[in-house]
Amino acid sequence: MKNATKTGQNKKIIVAMSGGVDSSVAAALLDKAGFDVIGVFMKFWKERESGENRCCSLESEKMARLIAKKIGIPFYVVNAEKEFKKKVVDYFLKECKKGNTSNPCVVCNKEIKFGLLLEKALKLGADFIATGHYAQTSLAPLSGARLFKAKDGNKDQSYFLWQLNQKQLKHILFPIGEYTKPEVRKLAKKFKLPTAGTPESQEVCFVRGLTADFLKKYLKTKPGNIVDKNLPAQASNKILGKHQGLWFYTIGQRKGIGLSGGPYYVIAKDFKNNNLIVSKNKKDLLQKELIAKNINWISGKKPKLPIKARVKIRYRTNLANATLNRSYTTILERSKIRVYRVVFDRPQRAVTPGQSVVFYLGRKLLGGGIII
Repeated sequence: MKNATKTGQNKKIIVAMSGGVDSSVAAALLDKAGFDVIGVFMKFWKERESGENRCCSLESEKMARLIAKKIGIPFYVVNAEKEFKKKVVDYFLKECKKGNTSNPCVVCNKEIKFGLLLEKALKLGADFIATGHYAQTSLAPLSGARLFKAKDGNKDQSYFLWQLNQKQLKHILFPIGEYTKPEVRKLAKKFKLPTAGTPESQEVCFVRGLTADFLKKYLKTKPGNIVDKNLPAQASNKILGKHQGLWFYTIGQRKGIGLSGGPYYVIAKDFKNNNLIVSKNKKDLLQKELIAKNINWISGKKPKLPIKARVKIRYRTNLANATLNRSYTTILERSKIRVYRVVFDRPQRAVTPGQSVVFYLGRKLLGGGIII
């Protein structure tokens, strides 16, 4: 952002405005920096019964419109319901049915916010798009676009951006990435924006209530046995209860399993026998390594492997030291794919298929992939 402010004059930028404090401050900062700012509010898919999507409620649209008027910038609404349903919601349901725990926000960033919106912005002659994400970018003639963690380590959202590529990143700005959340709220007050005290929202935007309840509306039940990992196959008490469908559970889950005498933890899903594998022993959740597919390197070039890196296996976990090894070919769902083996220095808890694994060197994001 600091470098971008020098080129702000006569540069058109479209800002995705959600009606929250982060995107509001992002728009205000860009306006102050001399950019020709246009505010855009995106309408996503929502369930008819629930009435609203958290990211694009009627109240959020009203607030975003008010902020744009306050800043003095044009404001438009883009209807992306159809694309969001197909690219994000349907993908989420498809992955859940396979037993995976996917990241809808990762897909939304790639396909919608920095896919559909960027495409529309460039067609309209915009030079950049911007959002209120906590991340940082830089653009150099030789090394290309690079992606970094935000200044605020607690709010950093670079984990959700690992699927972005060079073509996208060279047109993206993250104005608040160099600020902490308290600093952003102070800026909102300084700019006299009504979003200064807006509360946080971290749930999946299109899910109202519990994710399991949402899934039950779209995925059929398929009852099977809940079995204890640590009892022999022939043990009379190995079957502890019944589950309603393996897609309703995630690795590491403790609550909502429906067993007495616990706590029990979901260790694995046996799709061949339709068994949910559980254990009372937390150590059964630990894994020394994982295999990942669909690897994307931010630079567009694979680094020389093997390489030591800091690795994150879900958003709210600490970075772990690990070694990224050379890729190899394997068979998955009857197709040959390239995968990578990641070996941790110390075992990690609840490595979950479908989740994103993201690789860092210092503050720089190298890339990421999908855990299988």
